[in-house]
Order: sequence, then structure tokens, then C-alpha cells
Amino acid sequence: MHLSNFYLASNPTPVRDAITNYRRAFDENPHSFLDDNMFAREEDMLWRTVCAEAAEYVGGQANEIALTSSTTMGLALTYNGLRLKPGQEVLTTTHEFYPHHEAIRLAADKWGATMRSIPLYDSSFDFSADEAIARLRAAVRPNTRVFGVAWVHSNTGVRLPMSRIAEAIADLNRNRDEADRILLVVDGVHGFGVADEDVAQMGCDFFSAGTHKWILGPRGTGIMWAKAENWALLQPTIPSLMSKETSAAWRQDRRPAGPTEAAWVSPGGFFSYEHQWAAAEAFRFVRQIGRKRIQDRIAELNSQIKEGLAAMEHVTLHTPLDPELSAGIVTFDVEGYAPREVARILRENRVIANATPYGIPHVRLSAGIVNFPEEIDLALNVIRSLKG
Repeated sequence: MHLSNFYLASNPTPVRDAITNYRRAFDENPHSFLDDNMFAREEDMLWRTVCAEAAEYVGGQANEIALTSSTTMGLALTYNGLRLKPGQEVLTTTHEFYPHHEAIRLAADKWGATMRSIPLYDSSFDFSADEAIARLRAAVRPNTRVFGVAWVHSNTGVRLPMSRIAEAIADLNRNRDEADRILLVVDGVHGFGVADEDVAQMGCDFFSAGTHKWILGPRGTGIMWAKAENWALLQPTIPSLMSKETSAAWRQDRRPAGPTEAAWVSPGGFFSYEHQWAAAEAFRFVRQIGRKRIQDRIAELNSQIKEGLAAMEHVTLHTPLDPELSAGIVTFDVEGYAPREVARILRENRVIANATPYGIPHVRLSAGIVNFPEEIDLALNVIRSLKG
């Protein structure tokens, strides 16, 4: 019973078939297949298809999408490229996962900026959006340049109301100069593919998510999204193979003309293109099912987990019961057991769970559209048996 959907996805048939077909074509003629589909005619470049499918899903434009290998890469490219100034700070939260925290720390050290972390809540189970936004407002300082935050916190399962947070940031920016406005950077991976929301309408400035989790895409794939005016703020970190302008500038011994574009930020070097290009099929697959249907099913199954756990006296549930305040992750503790011990017992009973890799870990279950209510009942029975 695979109740660890937050990790890596099993690929659906259309995605597996696309990977196989691309791999076969590469094996038969690696030079021509890559050259024809990556560097020849603009209309034949398969990465553009991935960008178009991703844009359709986020509610934006294809030229607003950069392709990456993961959430981590996208966050690193964002913070590393923002040209932070000495004295500016990146404000984040104490709830962030390691890659987000480290992407900020490394960039702040590089640019001579600072980072500061605040808690948005003390009790995740009793999470209040109003309180979280009030804490954010109170924490912002004149030198705050970026607020970096996860859409869904993977140690508690809390889902933040990103549109409301974006509204609060916009309000704080009303009297700021453009060069000093607070930028909202979102680690979106555990909401992307779960919540029925258009990322492009959310109000964030930069959004990064892997597509190998809830989007059910190939391993090693991800996207970044930003509007054109925000891409212009970034200095690319890795040379791109998806921009004719940057390569033309190199051949002509000049600097690239114009502001940075999404394609300039997409990292170059040869990728596992059979995976990158097959990500288009993953977006088509989840769109065919329907975002609302996926959101409702994930909410239904994870509510079953939460309600079952909440009824057990020996269990402390950390994820809010309200589906509006959570997504596809449920975390909890079992009295008398270390989280890793609970995960081991569950696995011995054919339930794949884990302990969160934070300083204070919790047991974590996560139901997706591949699961059934009967599987959750069996998992709950194992946890119920641990009483006493």
C-alpha cells in the first residue's frame, strides 16, 4: 500500500510509453534524433511542447516557463540569480524543507545578504491563516527583499493560502520603490498537482516545482514559472541550450541583447531528454483527468487518514483537519514510538510510509489518486494496533 505519494511518482502508461519511445529513438540514432528535436527548426523543438503543456496547466504562457530537474534546482536558480545586495534580507519560515533553506543561505552568503526565519504558527493542527499573515506582516523589515515560502509544509501538511499571502505582500509593497519591492518566491511542489489553482493567477513572483511527484511525471523533471518582468530580474546561472539569443551572442562575441527570458534560465548541458520531453504527457494525463477531480479525490482520501488518526487517543495529529488548510500530506506521532519505528512497523505490514527528515520528525502518510479507501483502512488498523 503505497501511501508515500509525496516522494516519487509511479509513472502512468502514457508517460512510460513516451519515455520508452524517446529512449528507443535515441538509441537508434542519438545524433540526429537530438539534433532534429532540439536544435533544428523552432517548431520541432520538443522542449517547447513541454513548456506549452506546463503553461496550460498553470494558466500562463509558454514563454513564462523554464524547465529544470527539480524544485531544488529551480529554487537555487532563483535565489542565485536575484542579484541580492549587501544589507538586503531574505525572509523565510522555520517550516521550510532543507533545499529551500539551503538555496537561500547559499545565495545570501554569495551576495552578502542575510536570511531570517520566522514561525507562521505554533500549532500546525490549529493553523490559522489570519494569524500566519499577521505574523508575516509583523516580520517584514525595510530591508526585506524576498519572502520565500513553501505552499505546503512537508513536516506538518499545512497548506498556505498563497493568494492571500500574495495580497499581503502586494499591500506591503504599495509604498516601496520597484527596486525594493518584496518578491514572493514559492516552493510549490506539494501543492502542484494537488490543489485546483492556477499558479499564474496566485500572485507569486517566482514558482518552482518538481513534476515527478504529484504531476506524475518522469524522474528528474521540474519547472519554474514567472512573468516576463520577473524573469528580467534574474541573472542566469547555467548556460542554456534553449535560447537562440544567448548562443548567437557567444558566436558574435557580444553580450546577449535584451532582458533575461525564461529560456535563458533553463539549464543547459545534455539532460535525460527522454524524461524531460515525456513530461508533456504527464501534464496531458492530469489535465485529462481534471484538476478538480484530482483535488477532490486527494482531499477525500487524506481526510479519511486524518479523521481516523484523530479518533485514536494514542496518536497526535499535526495536519489540520480542514481540507482547505492541507493537501496530500498527513503527519502525526504515536505515543511510545519513535517516528522511524512507526514507519518500519507500517512497512513490515506492507504499508509504505516514512518519518519526515526534519530536526523534529513525524510519521508521514500521503494518499494520492492511485490509492483506495480500503488501503487506508488497513494502514489505520496497523496504527490502531500500536495503542499501549
